Amino acid sequence: MYKYLEIQLKQNERIDDLQYKGLKLIQNTQGFCFGVDAVLLSNFADVKKGARVIDLGTGTGIIAVLIAGKTEAESVIGLEIQENMAEMASRSVKLNNLTSRVRMVHGDIKESVDLFGAAQFDVVVSNPPYMNSGGGLVNPADMKAVSRHELLCTLEDVIKSSSRLLKPGGQFAMVH
Repeated sequence: MYKYLEIQLKQNERIDDLQYKGLKLIQNTQGFCFGVDAVLLSNFADVKKGARVIDLGTGTGIIAVLIAGKTEAESVIGLEIQENMAEMASRSVKLNNLTSRVRMVHGDIKESVDLFGAAQFDVVVSNPPYMNSGGGLVNPADMKAVSRHELLCTLEDVIKSSSRLLKPGGQFAMVH
């Protein structure tokens, strides 16, 4: 393990500079690392001052961290089913001193309404798995498989949960 500003890095982890207001992100070189689609989505979402935002399937936490850094959202929650990813994303939140506004939660998108309640968010964002079930070759030992393939949630799950989490007149933004 390595220490970086009181943050513990684990084996195969690195800290990437996001080139925006000094924001940084911890990523595992053996896992799924963010791409330009996540950066574009964080810019596309229309997050107003005081908004409550949730990122479904947050992964590394890139979208949540960028939205918190770029907007005056009151709060941003990142929901991630992979416990190791949620924990790593939580360390990125601490690294960026965003703990007063950003929280990472380990949980299932399909249970998000039970976790947070219906009609609680002004904005829902998601960069869900882009390969539908049965599409492409899946290596079950690959840490990236859950991020790439609809193994633990489908596009329908994301849309259904989003529609219930949003306040009336809220915004849903995703890349697919």
